[in-house]
Amino acid sequence: MDRPVAMKALVKEHPGASYVYKDVPVPTPEGDELLVKVGKVALCGSDIALYQWGEVAQKIARIPFTPGHEMVGEIVEAGPLAPKEYAVGKRVCVENHFYCGGCYQCTHDLRHICQRMSQFGHGKGTIYGGCSEYTIIPARYAYLLTTDLDDAKAAILEPCGVAHQALEEICPKGEDILIQGCGPVGLLAIGVARAMGATKIIAADIVEGRLEVAKQLGADVVINCKTQNLRDEVMKETEGNGVGRLMEASGAIALINNCFSLLRKGGQVVLVGLPKSSIHIERPLEDVLFKSLTLKTIHGRKIFHTWVESERLVATNLVKTDPIITHDFPLSQFEEAFRVLVSGDGCKVLLTPDKK
Repeated sequence: MDRPVAMKALVKEHPGASYVYKDVPVPTPEGDELLVKVGKVALCGSDIALYQWGEVAQKIARIPFTPGHEMVGEIVEAGPLAPKEYAVGKRVCVENHFYCGGCYQCTHDLRHICQRMSQFGHGKGTIYGGCSEYTIIPARYAYLLTTDLDDAKAAILEPCGVAHQALEEICPKGEDILIQGCGPVGLLAIGVARAMGATKIIAADIVEGRLEVAKQLGADVVINCKTQNLRDEVMKETEGNGVGRLMEASGAIALINNCFSLLRKGGQVVLVGLPKSSIHIERPLEDVLFKSLTLKTIHGRKIFHTWVESERLVATNLVKTDPIITHDFPLSQFEEAFRVLVSGDGCKVLLTPDKK
């Protein structure tokens, strides 16, 4: 390709809030690396932490780095050792959990929870991320798209994969399910749960606008935890039994602490939202031990099984994404994009490097 010398990128150069929007050299792919022209990048909750650079960010990232781990782009150049299937013109997403390949997890088909994980868009093992005109992705972490999904939909396959992985762990087929938290992952989980055969989908949040989107996406029942008693409503909807499956996607301590009381005996719960303080169970015997519950947690997506399934669900419109994607800004307007994201005025916010 006739590769440009410089490109625009967001860079976290020093501790502190925000990024520098600057010209940086366009990198040259080496080994099995791919040079990818970024189409779109989606922002998520962890991107807020990285932007603000608080305590959480300092635990999960290393300066310097370019942010953006939910992205899609087109291969424009491949390193000499890249497999032939990663050809110029192919579109890819990035599996941002960069696994080592040699630890216990990696050798037991658990690469997504690698002990020595590096992470794209976090400065861990790579300085590169999606918030740039071009980026570098080692081929082994690049997911080749098999459909003609538009860039906006493809950019959110990563969070859709989180929802898919979570629900696959608790198998909602034939079960009532409560989804706590209607951020992007919780909203995507509504369509995934329906596709997996859930019988009744209950969605809970404290923001009425998000609950309206949950209805659009197929939730059978929505509960506003600010104005309704969550336990009373769940028991009413389940004839006093509690739900058989529960996905906790809010990260709100009060909801996490209470979620075990909402499950029926023999129920299963998966924790997805990130709590910011200790979890406390008020009635461990009645609400946990004597119920014979199954508790699962997840981190990431199964490589690449989850990606294949997520692309299939989005491409066939079994999981709808249009109501979730609310904003698309040029990369140069990243400050406004983060303002919208932090304020809650948007749901899924995208950045497009070549958008004017």
